[in-house]
Amino acid sequence: MTALIIVIVAALAALGYAALNYAGVKKLEEGTDRMSEIAAAIREGANAFINYEYKIIAIVVAIVAVAFGVIFSLQEGTVRWEPSVCFAIGTIMSACAGYVGMKIATYANVRVSNTARKTKNIGETLKVALKGGSVMGLCVGGFALLGLFLVYLIFGFGLGYINIDTIETEGTIFTQCLSCYALGCSIVAMFNRVGGGIYTKAADMGADLVGKTEAHIPEDDPRNPATIADNVGDNVGDVAGLGSDLLESYVGAITSSIILAISLFIHAAFTSDAIAAETLEKMIFYPLMFAAIGLVASIMGIAYVLLKKGSDNPHRDLNISTWSAAAITIIGGFVLTSVVFQGVDFAGTGFAVGYLSPWIAASIGVVSGVIIGAIAEYYTSYDYRPTQLISEASREGAALTITQGLAVGMKSCMAPLIVLGIATYASYAVSGMFGLAMAAIGMLSFVSATVSVDTYGPISDNAGGIAEMSELDPEVRQITDKLDSVGNTTAAIGKGFAIGSASLAALSLMVSFLYAFNETGTNLELNFTDPLILAGALVGAALPFLFSGMLIEAVAKAARKMVDEVRRQFREIPGILEGKAKPDYKTCIEISSQGALKEMKVPAIMAILFPLISGFLFGPYFVGGVLIGATISAIMLAIFTGNAGGAWDNAKKYIESGAIEGQKKGSPAHDAAVVGDTVGDPLKDTVGPSLDILIKIMSTVSLVAAVLFSQYNLLDFIKGLL
Repeated sequence: MTALIIVIVAALAALGYAALNYAGVKKLEEGTDRMSEIAAAIREGANAFINYEYKIIAIVVAIVAVAFGVIFSLQEGTVRWEPSVCFAIGTIMSACAGYVGMKIATYANVRVSNTARKTKNIGETLKVALKGGSVMGLCVGGFALLGLFLVYLIFGFGLGYINIDTIETEGTIFTQCLSCYALGCSIVAMFNRVGGGIYTKAADMGADLVGKTEAHIPEDDPRNPATIADNVGDNVGDVAGLGSDLLESYVGAITSSIILAISLFIHAAFTSDAIAAETLEKMIFYPLMFAAIGLVASIMGIAYVLLKKGSDNPHRDLNISTWSAAAITIIGGFVLTSVVFQGVDFAGTGFAVGYLSPWIAASIGVVSGVIIGAIAEYYTSYDYRPTQLISEASREGAALTITQGLAVGMKSCMAPLIVLGIATYASYAVSGMFGLAMAAIGMLSFVSATVSVDTYGPISDNAGGIAEMSELDPEVRQITDKLDSVGNTTAAIGKGFAIGSASLAALSLMVSFLYAFNETGTNLELNFTDPLILAGALVGAALPFLFSGMLIEAVAKAARKMVDEVRRQFREIPGILEGKAKPDYKTCIEISSQGALKEMKVPAIMAILFPLISGFLFGPYFVGGVLIGATISAIMLAIFTGNAGGAWDNAKKYIESGAIEGQKKGSPAHDAAVVGDTVGDPLKDTVGPSLDILIKIMSTVSLVAAVLFSQYNLLDFIKGLL
């Protein structure tokens, strides 16, 4: 129980610090009446969307929970309600994190603007934005571990669901509970990311295409009817969606390691190299404790930046927060590992370097995450050559802007994949299959710090919009734009962490999937000379492209309606462009809301149903091929879309900063860069972030239903008839 005490203390400390920062932001002044009015409109739109979206999620969750109850009861031959309850706990924890993070973002945005207005100090303004973002980050880690604590306490060791001596027969219930908890988190993440992503990019594209390129008015100009909807989208997509996304990644990494440990133990029990029961118990608790260490490290990294004297270098301060959390995690993890694993019997575990093996694997994950983040920064920050080349290409028009951006995005895939390949092999070499899962945990162990830094970006973006619409001093907008530009880079870094950890977590879930339907003591392999597995891999590789195409099309449909509405208002409302008449913001908010809620259902549900339909038609080995193909394809596609979109966005900001001689806002080069940014918007904020959820939700659903695939599938039925 000592391990669970460590976990709950870390979770409560994070949630307590989040509450403290929430209150600290709320007590700051909002500013002028106009600023308060705009902030209230953004808040109202965000609340309306997420409340309705959560109603849809509640219906889906109820249906799936009942289905799980029936499936597991039939499978076990007795009433099994536990996985359904764990599924509900997962959805509640993820939904709470997303909701609280979105709420504070809608309060923090106007206070960031007001701080910039009053102090004209970028360091003090950064602190307010980061304090707001830290609420989301701390809630991600806090709620994730709180939910896992409840699952462990109730359905693990607390009420006797697991007894190490008889885990071969009882461990199945616990692994089902963990899988369903992770799946609950994934469901919310999928809807928040897809729905929020469609919402924000439809509004953003509509505002940019008409406002910037046709009417030649500034970004977030109050004359543009789509500006409020655009700012609402930042909160529902880039804050609530981001938080739910990385919470799901975090939970997926932790649960995959625990499920894998139990699977390894059960299968090794039938060999001469069986794992000792004491060793298994430590392997079951170690991932949770390592994550708790990372959460405490994140609290320290965030607190350091918030408490130190502000500086005029926001990028450096944010990097200090992230990298210090990573360093503390590695040091704390070493101490934890020395205490937990020293003197343990390592037979059957794959630990090649003794008791330090899992720590080395986790440290490999931390370091590889940092390297992937640095690569993302290189390809997306306008401080480096790739993004500057896109800005230079904009002199020649939109076609070359897009062409150069595509080249940057495609080239950016190679280096992160090399890092992931090395991390995968090295973590397996030092710690076996358990090491793969620990590498994923290491990469996300300080997720609260990375999410805090990521969330600060959309808060700063909103603050800039409020400053523009409130017609504040241009110096205020310069401060918020500087913070927003850094936020684009930190967002790209966060997406790198998410997809990197997703690939490692999906791989460990895939191994657990193979264990789930294979008899104990058998060899586990996916032989790609088998036509069935190869066919599954081909279909799986195509799936992320189908999924991405559906999302882009959904954004385009909603954006088209937004463009038509903005043009209509410019045409039919006299005096709107002269600033003499007030635009109809409400209609634009409704268009984005309706478009997102209508279009998000099919791709989100497809991610759940595709592996189920594949398994019941063609069996588990076909699904294994699908998972391999989809994972490889999605990783590269996510990196490409995220980095290309981020580079296009910052290429536009590079021109706006005046760095290219003779070019500024409203120039032909800027217009071309705006087109590139608009093309990249759905890629970096809708497609890229949703792909890592796709592969993990498919892996988790497949793991939950693996036994059923092996027992009931059409292909085996036809073979039996023949």
